[in-house]
Amino acid sequence: MNIALIGYGRMGQEIGKIAVKRGHKIELIIDVNNSEDLTRENLKKIDVAIEFTTPTSAIQNYKACFDANVPVVSGSTGWLEKWVEVTSYCEEKNSAFFYASNFSLGVNLFFDLNKKLAKTMQQFSNYKPVMTEVHHTRKLDAPSGTAITLAEDIIEEYAQLDAWENKMVDDADKLGIVSIREGDVPGIHTVKYESEVDFIEVTHSAKSREGFALGAVIAAEFSVGKTGILSMKDLLNSKE
Repeated sequence: MNIALIGYGRMGQEIGKIAVKRGHKIELIIDVNNSEDLTRENLKKIDVAIEFTTPTSAIQNYKACFDANVPVVSGSTGWLEKWVEVTSYCEEKNSAFFYASNFSLGVNLFFDLNKKLAKTMQQFSNYKPVMTEVHHTRKLDAPSGTAITLAEDIIEEYAQLDAWENKMVDDADKLGIVSIREGDVPGIHTVKYESEVDFIEVTHSAKSREGFALGAVIAAEFSVGKTGILSMKDLLNSKE
């Protein structure tokens, strides 16, 4: 495949290395210094774009690719209030959009475990759920997209919870998410159920960015030739 990398920070560079190892070619690199090069002409040779940027630039990047009929794989977070706008535009252009809050296989298995644990724990009102997520200091959005996915899956199982808040909370109907930014941490997500006598805790800790990057490249391979809105669930189901 000919790949466009949109965003060339540490994640973009790791994605590029893995893509080349898997036999693909990085045909176009877009970063903050050459954003004007994301044009229809430059996208002509591109089979798929992998986009990891910021909430302020992600949406215009998506639309530029859809206009050129280039499928997009994106892990940018912090823009989801525009979800309907983005997905509608993608469908209008008959393009493809693969979005995941996290591309790691381990994290997606953790998502599944989180749902199953929440379904069990919601039966026991003496246990209160709370979440913590830790990331490197360069991560701009909080909570992380992964934390939001975990939180929304918990809320779906808990009749007594109606929302999450990005802080510790005392309200019985709110799920608290504590966000910590320190060092060069790739990502640690913890779900904790605490009672007066004990607590149950499950954690996913990323050792490096490699797992996220590999998942993004596999998602790109999966997206070529497809249309519509795609997710890790579609990808994992295709491997069954």
